[in-house]
Amino acid sequence: MSTERITFTGHAGDQLAARLDLPEGPHLGTALFAHCFTCGKDIPAARRISGRLAAMGFAVLRFDFTGLGHSEGEFENTSFTSNVADLTAAAEYLTARGMAPGLLIGHSLGGAAVLRAADTMASVMAVVTIGAPFDPEHVTHNFADALPDIIEKGTAEVSLGGRPFRIGRDFVRDVQEERLAPAIGKLHRALLVMHAPRDAIVSIDNAANIFMAAKHPKSFVTLDGADHLVSKPADAEYAAEVIAAWATRYVDIRPPAPPPGAPEGIVRVSEADPKGFLQDVNHGPRHHTVADEPLAYGGTNRGMSPYGFLSAGLGACTSMTIRMYARRKGWPLSHVSVDVSHDKVHAQDAESNGVGQKIDSFHRSISLEGELDAVQRQKLLEIADKCPVHRTLESSSKITTALVG
Repeated sequence: MSTERITFTGHAGDQLAARLDLPEGPHLGTALFAHCFTCGKDIPAARRISGRLAAMGFAVLRFDFTGLGHSEGEFENTSFTSNVADLTAAAEYLTARGMAPGLLIGHSLGGAAVLRAADTMASVMAVVTIGAPFDPEHVTHNFADALPDIIEKGTAEVSLGGRPFRIGRDFVRDVQEERLAPAIGKLHRALLVMHAPRDAIVSIDNAANIFMAAKHPKSFVTLDGADHLVSKPADAEYAAEVIAAWATRYVDIRPPAPPPGAPEGIVRVSEADPKGFLQDVNHGPRHHTVADEPLAYGGTNRGMSPYGFLSAGLGACTSMTIRMYARRKGWPLSHVSVDVSHDKVHAQDAESNGVGQKIDSFHRSISLEGELDAVQRQKLLEIADKCPVHRTLESSSKITTALVG
């Protein structure tokens, strides 16, 4: 995963700090993440969920709302409505970059915000809430003792999570007046509600109310054992995996089309990612796959390595050759499988000009199923060596074969 540090203009003209987490491979979809009340884009849950989604092909934008984290502006002058406006500004930024969000994810009060904001974003097809309150006024319980001062004086300093924040009267009045039920009922998007049964900050009945207010398609997944901040890495990983799997039913995240096919009879290999090693492989105009290198060698592991394709060619050819012979003979072969491993070994007795020269060594393990007698099985083992790819490789490689089943 690579991350861009960016800024965009928020609802009041302030520059909002954001991170855009990008997939290493093809960009299959875009998600917009809204964090919890007084949190920030860099809380562990946001980082882990964004990172997991990026690994699955999503670009994920997470940002600090006005007056929080590294964003400009005064937090005391913000409100729930201004948070929704910041979300809309984030979506507009992504759209201008050709990455209009198809998925909205909101954590805690951010979950309430995405439910309100979704209607302003035509590109959004699915919405996810994590530990979200059904009633945004719920957040005022965190500073209930300061409410009289806030209403009387217009603002007051409160301590939330051990940090000081100034809360304004407009924020309190805004969340007191907000009613999410009508917006949820008219969401017209797929909804996934995620909540921890033992959430001590936002109780589980909030999730039930959101779910009941929504129309289908809607889903509910419980985050057993998680806390409100989804602070455990395993819980965040689980949430991300569920979100990614669920979203595929509602968000168009098909891989980009392969490049135009090569002419018949030609295998054309072209770079798909100049920054890594991902390759588009076209065999004629109809067949497409990808090749890559493992992560340990600087690749993204999205396809087989070149040696993997070489082993696959030997295995496929072996299986096909055995099947053709058994079919011609009318033998009761019900299934063939071939395991191929590849290595380079020192050929001490190889005919070469260099002492100890390394040659390629392939080992095949062939499994034959069916009511075959010993003579038939031995003959099919011999036929494996007649495979054309075997013969091609044998001229410069060493191939050993064992019958394992």
